[in-house]
Amino acid sequence: MEQYFIIDFDSTFTQVEALDELARISLKNRPDREDIYKQIEDLTNASMEGKLSFTESLERRVKLLNANRDHLKQLISHLKKKVSTSFSRNTIFFKNHQDEVLIVSGGFKEFITPVVTEYHIKKENIYANTFVFDEEGNIIGYDRENPLSQEGGKVKLLKELQLPGDIYGIGDGYSDFQLKESGMIKKFFAFTENIERKSVAEKADHITPSFDEFLYLNKLPRAISYPKNRIKCLVVGNVDEDALDQLKKEGYNMRHRESVEDKYLEEAGVLFCDEENQPSAEQVQNAGRLKVIGVFGKCNRKLADAAAENGIIIFDDPRHNPHSTDFLPKRVMAFMNEGKTHTSCNFPDLQPPRVNNAHRLIHIHKNVPGILAKINDVFARHNINIVGEFLVTNPQIGYVITDVNTGYDTEVLNELKAIEHTIKFRLLY
Repeated sequence: MEQYFIIDFDSTFTQVEALDELARISLKNRPDREDIYKQIEDLTNASMEGKLSFTESLERRVKLLNANRDHLKQLISHLKKKVSTSFSRNTIFFKNHQDEVLIVSGGFKEFITPVVTEYHIKKENIYANTFVFDEEGNIIGYDRENPLSQEGGKVKLLKELQLPGDIYGIGDGYSDFQLKESGMIKKFFAFTENIERKSVAEKADHITPSFDEFLYLNKLPRAISYPKNRIKCLVVGNVDEDALDQLKKEGYNMRHRESVEDKYLEEAGVLFCDEENQPSAEQVQNAGRLKVIGVFGKCNRKLADAAAENGIIIFDDPRHNPHSTDFLPKRVMAFMNEGKTHTSCNFPDLQPPRVNNAHRLIHIHKNVPGILAKINDVFARHNINIVGEFLVTNPQIGYVITDVNTGYDTEVLNELKAIEHTIKFRLLY
């Protein structure tokens, strides 16, 4: 059975509400602009939360805009920089599902089309409103015959389209939920990466904090193997908020504790701590999910050795660099996203380039002879083409990154994990 994916635009595909942004562009020279911005934002939220009909909200917002074609050009440039992070990194999904992805929005084609077509989304699969202009290019209204300009417009549109197969809806607003309420779609996913509207989220089949989560749940191809919102980041001690903000923006599930408690460490994939609150060597031995530690200060040697033996990388800041609030999170994210180990205090140094259209596999093992040959034997027996391969070692461990062509049996992963002297194995993307 075919599958279709109905994706909202404002606050879903992009991080912002486009009409709100258009108002900020078109009204920037008006002395009363702040009052008008507030009116437009209130109308947007009232509609998205189901407190005001979409028709009334749209009509009142367009009247307040005072915008023209030049303003739209500025808006498009702005929106291209505001595509939601988890959408922008999953271009490969859109490329592979061009016929099944539909953008359905109460926004306007004039600014939606130039943004989403850069992600391989077909023009004929973009359903939105259209502006009406006067001879000077000023926006004077919109096409009122378009079902998407009316209350329940998305439901009306899908009834007209009669898509044959299972339909999944992704959006942040009440009009997206109406598709589920009407029985037109199989599941509704409330998208909360940019904003969470509780009145919508509580009615959804699933709350998805990122597009990665949606792809993961539906077993669809994605840029990263495991959604960040499912990875717990434990924060202990005096860690600067600016550093943590970077992890929050990446979507990690943040937890704060006063000290390193076994219960929380065993659940964590990432640990940030200050110099006084480092885990013991014994604690990291039992932290089976832990992949990386960021120490704001100098890591003690016993911890560094124990972590390496358990396949856990550590980045520290022995000189208490004032820029560590930026430096350490970037190093941690570079490891989590691409496998880079540069500046680690307990792993050998490796900075592999990112390879597109490939899967990246990480193999951490005890530094004994012959492991690379065994890894490559697994690939050879399964006729898997290696796009790139990197091996670095230190006295304790060997660290191998292999980029392979996509498309292989999951048994390959099990065989790689089972190689003798393997410490940790990870499918990165």
